[in-house]
Amino acid sequence: MPDTRIPIVILTGSVRPGNYTLMAARLVLDELNKSAEVAAELIDAANLDLPLPGRGGDHPDAVMLREKVSSAAAVILATPEYHGSFSSVMKLIIENLGFPSALRGKPVALLGVAAGAIGAIKSLEQLRGVVAHVGAIALPLPVSVANVQKVFDAEGRIHDPAVEKYVRRTAANVVDYLKQHVCPAMTLERILREGA
Repeated sequence: MPDTRIPIVILTGSVRPGNYTLMAARLVLDELNKSAEVAAELIDAANLDLPLPGRGGDHPDAVMLREKVSSAAAVILATPEYHGSFSSVMKLIIENLGFPSALRGKPVALLGVAAGAIGAIKSLEQLRGVVAHVGAIALPLPVSVANVQKVFDAEGRIHDPAVEKYVRRTAANVVDYLKQHVCPAMTLERILREGA
């Protein structure tokens, strides 16, 4: 029997040990996994070996990344803000999704973390532009976590319930969008294929 759960992929844009981006992404993954309707997967950039653009060839991690994103109904991009922009790691991930991008036509939620008081606003605005440029659908309500070093403890827990709820909201934003706009089309396609 085919898996009818909604596939969602979370991609992190930091390779620093103990990074806050991964901590935030894990909270979103935990929230997604509460739904029996969702098959969520987190891909940690620290576990990837991606080539620089223009190096040619099909590197195994780049191929795997394109396949995972291509088969997902939606993607969540989680990035730290570095020097007023999203991370070079996130840019490398996007470059390795090919052109046309595996993100093309997919709903994409944005999650950012930053040490500063205004959060990851600058990086998320820039990332939104890149996401739109590659033909993806940048979802409304990006989540930006400010003062991240004060929000998370070393084990990745948030002690402020309001901030935790805000981060976990990323999952609901994606699932709600999929249920309203994507799943009806997927269901119709499945019915038509099974009936043929």
